[in-house]
Amino acid sequence: MRITGYRIRYAKHYLFVEIETDEGITGLGEAGNWTFLKPTASALEEMCAWLIGKDPARIEDINQNLYRAQYFRGSVIMSAISAIDIALWDIKGKKLGVPVYELLGGLTRDKVRVYASPMSKETDTESLISSYTKLKEMGFTAAKIFVNGPISSQDGKGEFYSSRISEELEKVRIVREAVGWDFDLILEVHRGMDLPTAMAFAHEAERYRPMVLEDPVPPDNYETMARVAAKTTIPIASGERFISVREFEMLMRTGAVSFVRPDVCAMGGITAAKKVAAMAEAHDVLVIPHNPLGPVSTAACLQICASIPNLGIQELPGFCLGGQEDRMVKEPIRFKDGCLIIPDSPGIGVELADDAEDLYPSVNRGGMAAHRAFDGSVKDW
Repeated sequence: MRITGYRIRYAKHYLFVEIETDEGITGLGEAGNWTFLKPTASALEEMCAWLIGKDPARIEDINQNLYRAQYFRGSVIMSAISAIDIALWDIKGKKLGVPVYELLGGLTRDKVRVYASPMSKETDTESLISSYTKLKEMGFTAAKIFVNGPISSQDGKGEFYSSRISEELEKVRIVREAVGWDFDLILEVHRGMDLPTAMAFAHEAERYRPMVLEDPVPPDNYETMARVAAKTTIPIASGERFISVREFEMLMRTGAVSFVRPDVCAMGGITAAKKVAAMAEAHDVLVIPHNPLGPVSTAACLQICASIPNLGIQELPGFCLGGQEDRMVKEPIRFKDGCLIIPDSPGIGVELADDAEDLYPSVNRGGMAAHRAFDGSVKDW
C-alpha cells in the first residue's frame, strides 16, 4: 500500500486531514493547534506532500522522521505531525479490519467514563445549580468547574488574593451541594493562579473532595507545580500544553502530578500519547487525555483510553454536549450512563460527513489579544 494523496478540511474551529492510499483506504486525523489553523495547515501541506509514495504502515518511522527532520519544532509542527499520525493509525486499522485499540494491545475495559467539560464561566447561583443538575440528569457522573477567575473586572473584585479564593470556593460549594457526593468535580484553574493563591485555594477546596485540580499554576516550571502538590491532598493534573514526551517525563519525575493530560492532536498523535501512558504507568500516574477539540480527537482519545490500564477518566468537550456536533460525522460515538461506548468499527471509529464544512462553517478560536487584569497587566488564561 502507498500514500497517493491527501485532503485538508476545515469545520467549525477544527482542522482535519484525510490521507488517501492506492487501495482506496482513507485515514482521518485532526490537528490540535486551534489558534493557528492556517500555519498548521501549511505545515500539513508540506508534510503530506513528502508522504506521497510512502508506506502508511510504517507509522513509527514516519512519526520519527517528521519529528526529527525539523530543526525548529513547536505547536504548529507537532499539531501537523499529530494529525498525520492519527490518520496513519486509522489507515492501518482499516487495512487490517480492526479498531486501533486492537493494535495497541486490545481492550482493557468495555466503556470509558467521561466528564463533561462545559465551556462556561457561570457565577450566578441559580445558573450553576441548574447547569450542573442538568449534567447529572443527562447521565454524567463528573464535570469540570472553571475556577480561573473573572475574564475581566473594573475594580479587581475576584482578582485580589482573598476575594479570588473566596469566590472560587463559593462556586465549588454551590456545585457540590447541587450534585451531591456521588459526582466527581474537576477544578479547572487553567493556569490562572500564582503559587501563593494556588496553595491557599487548594488547601481550602479539600473539604469539597474534588477529584482533580487541573493546572493550578502555569506548567512551565515543574518544581512550582510540585510545590503546590506537596501542599494539598487534591490530585493535580497537567500536561495539556506539552508537545514532547520528554516534558511529561520531567513533570512526573518531580512528583508534581497524579494525572497527566496528553493531547493526542498536539503532542505527536496516538504514537506519542501511548508512550506517555506507558511512562505514566511506571510512575503510578493516571491518564486523563486532553480533549478540547472535535469528534476525531474524541475518537482518537477513546482508542487510547480503551487500551491502557491506567486511565483516570476522559474529557468530553462542551462543544459537543447534547449532540451539537453529531452531524459532523457519519456515525457519532454513543454516550450512555456517564460513559462513551467504545466503537468496534475498523480504524479510529469515525468518518467526517461529506458536507461537514457546510454544516459547520470554519470560524476562528483564540486570537492575539491576551486577557488582562484590572490594572492592565497581561494574565495567564
